Amino acid sequence: MSVQLWTWILVGITFSLYFGIAIWARAGSTKEFYVAGGGVSPLANGMATAADWMSAASFISMAGLISFMGYDGSVYLMGWTGGYVLLALLLAPYLRKFGKFTVPDFIGDRYYSNTARTVAVICALIVSFTYVAGQMRGVGIVFSQFLQVDINIGVIIGMAVVLVFAFLGGMKGITYTQVAQYCVLIFAFMVPAFFISMQMTGNPIPQIGMGGKLEGGTFLLDKLDTLHTQLGFNEYTSGTKTTWDVFAITLALMVGTAGLPHVIVRFFTVPKVKDARKSAGLALLFIAILYTTAPAIAVFARTNLIETVDNTAYTEIPQWFKNWEDTGLIAWADKNKDGKIQYVNGAATDGKPKYTEARGANGERLISNANSSSNELYVDRDIMVLANPEIANLPNWVIALVAAGGLAAALSTAAGLLLVISTSISHDLIKKQINPNISEKGELMAARIAILVAIIIAGLFGIYPPGFVAAVVALAFGLAAASFFPAIILGIFDKRMNKQGAIAGMIVGITLMLFYMIRYKTGLIGVMDARPASEWWLGTSPEGFGTIAMIINFIISVVVSRMTPAPPEDVQEMVESIRIPSGAGEAGSH
Repeated sequence: MSVQLWTWILVGITFSLYFGIAIWARAGSTKEFYVAGGGVSPLANGMATAADWMSAASFISMAGLISFMGYDGSVYLMGWTGGYVLLALLLAPYLRKFGKFTVPDFIGDRYYSNTARTVAVICALIVSFTYVAGQMRGVGIVFSQFLQVDINIGVIIGMAVVLVFAFLGGMKGITYTQVAQYCVLIFAFMVPAFFISMQMTGNPIPQIGMGGKLEGGTFLLDKLDTLHTQLGFNEYTSGTKTTWDVFAITLALMVGTAGLPHVIVRFFTVPKVKDARKSAGLALLFIAILYTTAPAIAVFARTNLIETVDNTAYTEIPQWFKNWEDTGLIAWADKNKDGKIQYVNGAATDGKPKYTEARGANGERLISNANSSSNELYVDRDIMVLANPEIANLPNWVIALVAAGGLAAALSTAAGLLLVISTSISHDLIKKQINPNISEKGELMAARIAILVAIIIAGLFGIYPPGFVAAVVALAFGLAAASFFPAIILGIFDKRMNKQGAIAGMIVGITLMLFYMIRYKTGLIGVMDARPASEWWLGTSPEGFGTIAMIINFIISVVVSRMTPAPPEDVQEMVESIRIPSGAGEAGSH
């Protein structure tokens, strides 16, 4: 059977499963809609959290990122997994004991202020929309390539799917759908890895195969280092980032993970405080399966790509190359007119390739923005995981399985983010501030309307992605680190922390991060182009600036809180009670 037919079959089966679960798990109350009724088991919550966390960025982009960055890409592995350790130790049990539905709810009650609640809602919306835009675009890319539909149609199909299981079931429907999506995405990620590891090194375990020997006795990583240096790249196993920037990016990703509202809300869905800690540990284990495999897939894909494509005549290029060429995610410009693909260090084009309808002398799609660099090959890093099974000549059903896994990863995270957006509006704005007397039925309706509006906005971001949103999806972590993390940590561990300090810290932190991001990543402030690395503050990349913004947030929060009146006695007692382990079996509610 063809790849397309296999894809229709596997995507059809998995989507039928998701829809069936959404209908079975319909939410009948606001508690079920917001936190799945608080009755999810630690095992199911761990799997749902892992699926929520492993978005299209983890499934589709991370291995591609490592594939091109080599050693420098390890910051993403360290930061994103380390964030879960922080989450399990410092946040999950205490937030669960507090017993509120959302992060703005915690901040509003802990800081006894609707102003603090509103600032937290705004921060949650900025972080969530920044993150979700990339998910919807990822859905469009997968649909357009594997189902042979227009990318915008792919985004619309994805919107409809998310709408069904988020609109019907809320957190309850999303949680059990995400358990199924975790099983699909991890199977889809691991099967090609087993195949390719066996194919290249004779060892089916990819984590071991990555460090194994090839047929001629050469270590795989040594061979990749040699291929890299021959083409003018840095050695794959050596880094180019400064120690400070590696530290800053890793810490920003760690605390950003621990401050992401759609991940934190997961720990309100379990019955007991100890279950929150248990499900965080299980989530880390489930995530580690994919995260320890990603570097191996990156190595396999990079080696196969270079060996398959470099110095190969275009007329002899495999069919997978031409398939992806039509999507605009891989391109070749025959700059020296020899009919062969020269892949060397340097940019092949000025930005993304712009296709013309004309065909070149060799039948290739012509691009209009090729630059003078001697590199003739443009490869979008997002294709490395999706194209990897095709490059390695794996069976069609494996190629289709990866498509189903990519969709599961993107859709599961999009659903979690959209729920955060809707609960921020319906619960934290409408119920807590605008109309406190709203009925449960009215609040549930408001939540569903908010989800509908949020999905439409997210879909528009996917169909018309503004350049700056596409550029800063990965920086959602910096935004979460700069805004939420200090307010949550100080709210739990510093009973002298007051509303003035928290509000000032959150506003300064997120404003500073937004300014730096836009200034140095997109160039929308003051200049037309993003500023060069030589102008970074303290040599800190935009990806790592969340660390500096977070530190400034901490300083401002503490200083302002000490210069203003202490919180009321009942708030200080509440903070003390959150940290008392005795009787921590049941969730407290204040």
